Amino acid sequence: MRIISYVSDSKTNQLAAVTEDSKIYPLPFQDFQELLGKCEEQTKSCLTLVKETMGGIAPIQKSIDEIELKLPINAQEVWASGVTYLRSKDARNYESQGSEPSVSYYDKVYVAERPELFLKSTNNRTIGPNDPLFLRSDSTWQIPEPELGLVIDGSGNIVGYTIGNDMSCRDIEGENPLYLPQAKMWKHSCSIGPSILLAEAVEDPYAFDIHCTIFRAGEKVFEDQASTSQLKRRYEELVDFLKRDNELFSGTVLLTGTCIVPPNEFTLRDGDVVEIEIPGIGLLRNPVEAQ
Repeated sequence: MRIISYVSDSKTNQLAAVTEDSKIYPLPFQDFQELLGKCEEQTKSCLTLVKETMGGIAPIQKSIDEIELKLPINAQEVWASGVTYLRSKDARNYESQGSEPSVSYYDKVYVAERPELFLKSTNNRTIGPNDPLFLRSDSTWQIPEPELGLVIDGSGNIVGYTIGNDMSCRDIEGENPLYLPQAKMWKHSCSIGPSILLAEAVEDPYAFDIHCTIFRAGEKVFEDQASTSQLKRRYEELVDFLKRDNELFSGTVLLTGTCIVPPNEFTLRDGDVVEIEIPGIGLLRNPVEAQ
């Protein structure tokens, strides 16, 4: 069961459930956070409450390809994890040293007990499907970072999975790791979507395949894929560190790190299109624009 948000016939954002047979059922909740709140009030799981709610609702007479998808969750905060895959560690080492150093901070955090976590985005900075990603004007080496996102409630329970694009400026972070916030957070530097796959519908969350394709002038210029089975850490481990002595907002999204990195000579350009697909969640597509 997936949860989406789309533009209704009345031109308002409508939360909906998408079944395995692709039928779309509008839900009587303003947004995903309200759904989570109702689940907590009634002590029911999201899947149970959604199924009960769908019982008296007819599906819309449109397919998912015929509706305009919007950001599925207006997360007050989006956090991200770094250096959780071996490929990511190697890329960070190249950014900072130009070649693999004997021991770096990235090597240390890859094996450390404490993971790297950072604030990636806020509600007003995050975009959804088909919205434009913005390039940072003071960077010449920018890439998308395709990631699985965990949707968590205020207690830190994983209630769903989504796709995230953690845009990154490799030159800025490589110059000095203290520049990480500037290399990671700016307007339209994070996209989420196209849906939230409810956690109870997932048999093995470490078996997601992630595909990334980048198009330039209609031509494919990059393509790669990987699996969450390559993740160094467990999801619960990342969430546990995020919630330590911290306040979690219901509907927080935690990106789990990237295992797909374009070649070192590659950088995004104005007019590119980035597509990230995780079967079962959908395809997140965003054009790229210079500011």
